[in-house]
Amino acid sequence: MSTTLTSKGQVTIPKQIRDALNLEPGCAVDFAVNREGELVIQKVERRAGHQPDRFEAARGKADVKWRTDDLMALLRGEG
Repeated sequence: MSTTLTSKGQVTIPKQIRDALNLEPGCAVDFAVNREGELVIQKVERRAGHQPDRFEAARGKADVKWRTDDLMALLRGEG
C-alpha cells in the first residue's frame, strides 16, 4: 500500500489502515519511527476524564442549516 506526499507534507491514511485502527475524523494519532526506520502509527486513546479542548468540544455541533445567501447577508450586516 502506498500513498503520495503532498507539497504541504500531508498524506492520506489508506482506508484499510483507518479501518484496522478504527480511525474516524477527529481522532488523534501518534507517529513514531522505530529502530529499523519504520513508521509506526497508533491511535491515541482518550483517558477517562479527558477534557476536550475548545475545538474538540465544538466539532460536529452545528445543526443550523444556513443557506449561503442568508449567511453572507448576515455576515455583511445586510437585512
